[in-house]
Amino acid sequence: MKILHTSDWHLGRTLYGRSRYREFAAFLDWLYLLIEKEGIDALLVAGDVFDTSVPGSRAQELYYGFLNRMARSAVCRHVVITAGNHDSPSFLDAPKALLRSLDVHVMGSPGEDPMSEVVVLRDREGKAEAVVCAVPHLRDRDIRSVDAGESLEDKNRKLVEGIGRHYREVCTAAEQRRLQEGGFLPLIAMGHLFTVGGTTIEGDGVREIYIGSLAHVSASVFPEGIDYLALGHLHVPQSVAEQEHLRYSGSPIPMGFGEARQQKEVVIVEFTGGQRRIGMVPVPCFQQLEQISGSLDDIVSRIYELKASRSSAWLEIEYTGDDLPGDLRSLLEESVRGSALEIRRIRNNRAAALAIGQMSEEESLEELGELDVFQRRLDAAKVPDAQRPSLLQAYQEIVDLIREGGGGADSTR
Repeated sequence: MKILHTSDWHLGRTLYGRSRYREFAAFLDWLYLLIEKEGIDALLVAGDVFDTSVPGSRAQELYYGFLNRMARSAVCRHVVITAGNHDSPSFLDAPKALLRSLDVHVMGSPGEDPMSEVVVLRDREGKAEAVVCAVPHLRDRDIRSVDAGESLEDKNRKLVEGIGRHYREVCTAAEQRRLQEGGFLPLIAMGHLFTVGGTTIEGDGVREIYIGSLAHVSASVFPEGIDYLALGHLHVPQSVAEQEHLRYSGSPIPMGFGEARQQKEVVIVEFTGGQRRIGMVPVPCFQQLEQISGSLDDIVSRIYELKASRSSAWLEIEYTGDDLPGDLRSLLEESVRGSALEIRRIRNNRAAALAIGQMSEEESLEELGELDVFQRRLDAAKVPDAQRPSLLQAYQEIVDLIREGGGGADSTR
């Protein structure tokens, strides 16, 4: 049995207003060819297929077009997709029955019966090859009861306990199913969550979701006996608690300039004769992202180097000089003229805003995350530090409810 683990595609994501359709299409083409070349039996996508709960038509076209190609694959027999926190569970579940006929198993929301999240993968003769615990992103309301007067610590504790309980129940159901099938079968689990000690990158959109220890779980919540845990949510490829079989595949393309120098990967896991072999395959860069920081002379010098190499990079520029040129943007735009370079963002530290309502001309509301705006509002209102954790958590819960209700990320701004 040979599986490929990937996650966090974020189809439909833009970068400072620039469409990334070409990058996503190139990645999916590359992924399909890799699956064919490596003879992959099953593809696991561990959440955040889309970037918003209401994906646009082009993002849906990429998704369904890829699944159509997979259904026609000569080697890959199964696709298992679970929802992430960016996905709409109901949107993913809507074509579930139709996709099941193509051996595409979708789990948008957790079921009332733990066995509903257990998927048995079979070979062409109908013999069971593996059992998958297809656990989607577990939202607060799915696993935690609310009591009046409970503290922030109580909420966190009950949330983590609920996640652990859910995994135990689904894995127990999977063990029962494995016994019914007879003999040894690899037990594979999926998840979309934040584990304790997980590595994030500034600007990846992940760390902003969590306040304090909210929803951070330790490796101990996952039952023993899992032969491989395919995780999504963190964009940096990494193992959990130094256990190689508990892994995040990371996002396949850089989600922001903070990930520009990061090598992206997918994971291939092969089970043969009771043995497990795990290997990482580097994903090619489909669109170069470049961060440039320094004085005006430093920035222009680097731009000329990129022009000389015929680069088509997208640029994020951070001006750190002491002077305050009023025509910074026009000077930089002139320096890239005649090349394939694109300036996507300019940050002028000299004129950076210190509070809401003091944004520089180079900074717009669209460049700030929901949490950034709220934190600036707390700063402006001089809210004491002791009151902030509960306010931040309540705010994040409201944002999540809006997203889950189909409003999408833009409706929270």
